[in-house]
Amino acid sequence: MSGEQSRRYHGLVKHVQEWAHTVSAAVGSVFLGKPHLIEKLLVAMLCKGHVLLEDVPGTGKTILARALATVTGGAFRRIQCTPDLLPADVTGVSVYNPATQEFSFREGPVMANYLLVDEINRATPRTQSALLEAMAEGQISVEGERRALPEPFFLIATENPVEFEGTFPLPEAQKDRFLMSLAVGYPARAEELRILHAQRQDRHPVEALEAVTDVERIVRMQADVTGVYVAPEVGDYLLDLVQATRENRDVQIGVSPRGSLALYKTAQALAAVRGRDYVVPEDIKELAYPVFEKRIILSPDARIRGRSVAEVIEHALESVDPPVLRDRE
Repeated sequence: MSGEQSRRYHGLVKHVQEWAHTVSAAVGSVFLGKPHLIEKLLVAMLCKGHVLLEDVPGTGKTILARALATVTGGAFRRIQCTPDLLPADVTGVSVYNPATQEFSFREGPVMANYLLVDEINRATPRTQSALLEAMAEGQISVEGERRALPEPFFLIATENPVEFEGTFPLPEAQKDRFLMSLAVGYPARAEELRILHAQRQDRHPVEALEAVTDVERIVRMQADVTGVYVAPEVGDYLLDLVQATRENRDVQIGVSPRGSLALYKTAQALAAVRGRDYVVPEDIKELAYPVFEKRIILSPDARIRGRSVAEVIEHALESVDPPVLRDRE
């Protein structure tokens, strides 16, 4: 890359950083105390990925998704999954109109920029597969016809980590389709007090939000972040971490090549969000947990001994030395 091209690209990522700061501040005005979670969601959005949120009910997942859609000018839909939810309830269906004697397509909630799928593991495997096509290919198939989803398309699915009665566990193939797995967590005491005071009105604060950007800009930035520089030694470090998960004796199935690509792309986006046109090893380390967590399957013996996926990731990070890079700025 020439010096002129490097300066031009540095300017592009500065625009990404400014955009991320503006959007994060707007969302953070109603979803309090979780700036790092908001940042990770913006990273996933810039990578055209999707996020699995594992947390108990009542931690603000719906408000987070609504706020994100509102401030970016996108269309938001929500699906509450139940065992009787059908694929047509998600994708839409053609309805016969006797007056015109024609069929007309009525789109389902998947036709949105932001889709919140609440308790995805309560939907049957058949319905989950309809969501899988949307996530993997950016399209749906209805009655033999393919329909493209709007851009950007960002799916946030939730899963209750403590209640599994009447659920259908997500297959490993579908877990691997999520770019990252995140947890909302409880707010700090001071932030929860702010939440209580913010609710002392006749409507939720999210209803007062306005768009601070538009979806067209997001689509442009999704292309921009793919050019963030990844030094060869940083790429080697990433692959060494992946290999460490595959060679761990407590692991039955390690991180897949799709997981390697997910970590690569999210590191590029995180660097851009933080105003850098190059990836540093700290980006890789920070994203290893949310990217790897659902892509590692422990061996039966390891589960009996009480080992955890987090321990496997921690061991990989400790056993692989990060490279030392020269300052590019």
